[in-house]
Amino acid sequence: MERRRFGRGGRRTRSPDPGQLPLDRHPARGDMPLRAGLEDAAMGRWEGLRELLASTGRDWDRRIFRLQVLARAGARLRFADTWARAEPGSADALALLAHVQALRSLIAGRGEGRELMEEAWRTCVAAAEAEPADPAPWVVLLALLRVHAPDRTLLRQVWEEAAARDPYNREARHEVLIYLFERNHGSAGEMFHWALERAETAPRGLPLAVLPLVALAESHRQRRAAEGQRYGLSLHPWTDCPHIDRVLERWWYHRPPRPHAQFAEDANYLAHALGFAGRHAEAHEVFHAIGPYAVDVPWSYCGEPRELFVRHRAWAARAAAEGRPPPG
Repeated sequence: MERRRFGRGGRRTRSPDPGQLPLDRHPARGDMPLRAGLEDAAMGRWEGLRELLASTGRDWDRRIFRLQVLARAGARLRFADTWARAEPGSADALALLAHVQALRSLIAGRGEGRELMEEAWRTCVAAAEAEPADPAPWVVLLALLRVHAPDRTLLRQVWEEAAARDPYNREARHEVLIYLFERNHGSAGEMFHWALERAETAPRGLPLAVLPLVALAESHRQRRAAEGQRYGLSLHPWTDCPHIDRVLERWWYHRPPRPHAQFAEDANYLAHALGFAGRHAEAHEVFHAIGPYAVDVPWSYCGEPRELFVRHRAWAARAAAEGRPPPG
């Protein structure tokens, strides 16, 4: 396939430049049905959520994203609990309740959240039994293992169950990567090995290519936390970083027309890496695709996230306007 270059025609680069748009911090991003569902949930109505998840069907990527966003609202409200009581056999209700209960246990922490974890684990098992094809309960179990019950044998078993249901599931791979962070239960070597292997073995066009940038950002965060002022931003791992071109070649140039559910998160990692590598003209198309949906990580690992996002977005727009071609 011919390499598609940044900013050279095509539907994606002809729409109005969103460089001046105010940031939109809504957790649903551009998912308007999910925004409507969150409004219903805020008023205690779960019937709209039933329709939302039913309409999502077996789009596992979007289903998991919607469940995660709804869970963040449900952690402090009771709509998920009410729905599960009203329809105890509903796979969608059980999946949502599993996400909510798991998040409550993660917020409570390893000590106080242990009982909540066991409750969430039982709900995950029930959700998996209600809809055996759904990888979502298994992704939740990966998160619970990371915080409450780190066990490599069980981790592998749960990972294999998730992968069997959705071989290239983004969230399952990210959960295992986070498990392998040095601050959790792994090492820098294990973290990078997992990220690189999964990125290189995934088909082109999938956002799994971004995993090495996630590992690189975590490595930077870890080093700044350990060395403090001795390790500033004048020296950082994005200069001459080979992972960036691999992300462009394996994901960005070949991505499908419809963005995946967590597009904003993955594209922010790419925009951040390009910006800190000084490749601002190339970053412009990525910022254009992100639109107003800035996310905190990885920008927060290098300073105030909103300020950094807006600054690098402006630099990218200026570089593109000046007609600087991408290198290579």
